[in-house]
Amino acid sequence: MTALSNLVCSPVLRIVSICLLCACATTGVTQAQQVEDVITTETALVQLNVGVVDRQGRAITSLSQGDFAVYEDGVKRPIQHFEPTETPFSLVMLLDTSGSTINLRQQIEQAALRFLDALGPSDRVSVVQFNGKGVKSELGFSTDRSRIAYAIRFTLEGRGRGETPLYDALSFSLKELAREGSRRKAIVVLTDGLDTEARNADRSVIAKASDAELASSLNPNNPQVNAVLTAADRQGATIFPLALPSGDPRHLPLPDASIVAMYTAARARLQLLADRTGGQLNEVNRLDELAKIYPLIAAELRTLYTIAYQPANPGVRDGKWRAIKVEVSRNDLIARTKPGYYAR
Repeated sequence: MTALSNLVCSPVLRIVSICLLCACATTGVTQAQQVEDVITTETALVQLNVGVVDRQGRAITSLSQGDFAVYEDGVKRPIQHFEPTETPFSLVMLLDTSGSTINLRQQIEQAALRFLDALGPSDRVSVVQFNGKGVKSELGFSTDRSRIAYAIRFTLEGRGRGETPLYDALSFSLKELAREGSRRKAIVVLTDGLDTEARNADRSVIAKASDAELASSLNPNNPQVNAVLTAADRQGATIFPLALPSGDPRHLPLPDASIVAMYTAARARLQLLADRTGGQLNEVNRLDELAKIYPLIAAELRTLYTIAYQPANPGVRDGKWRAIKVEVSRNDLIARTKPGYYAR
């Protein structure tokens, strides 16, 4: 067990989960039960997943803690904990099973199973689906590949239903990840990005906008996205969206200006989720690309280091932006991570 796996790191809270086996004595009866206590402290660490490549774009996976330096708002901060690239992840495989994906299920299933094969043996995977009936966990976190594969097949055999509660599903997934303690965390979400509640709000904005204002009337930073980003920041979770072609504003059958604006905003929000958490948006232009993209994400996870550092003012939650920069001691290497966080 590594040093970081003994702590939970977040930019707001450190949550230490302790499982206690308690013997409870009653009159004539003695019972033993396991109780999970969650203790919250005000000591904050910021957790980052960091990828490093050389000038040719090749991943570098052999670095140590001493090779990194972390800066917050331009000031160097001490690295408290470090995880090498081979440290396992807890991962949510989040599947959009709304009506818009009903004709894509076979390709999605094949690609998702290939992704599963590409993960490390100690990576823990949870399967969550979302559609018009809401958000549902089909399998809690497990390393049992046969159970995970069954959950994927079972999920994708179901009939798709109407609405797309994307941001509710992301919030649900982050709550599930919170139960994984201090493990490295990621969400891989397959979706067209067209959250129903966000679209309804966008329609209200567009209805008040002039034709000249349509293209710039919608703000990617809506309250739902901000809530997801805040929760992801607290856990150091990285989000990898796989954007299905059905949500691509460049390929609409009827390119009405209002619809183009809503689709463009939805795609921009997926980009924001990836950029702000240190992930990557993968646009699926053709369905046959899914089989390649999923394993590429699994490979990228195996190239990420995890760094936790102490911010200058860990108890200050003023809502202001804290810019992050990670440098590597070798000049020929480039580090990539999330650009910062809001102290909320």
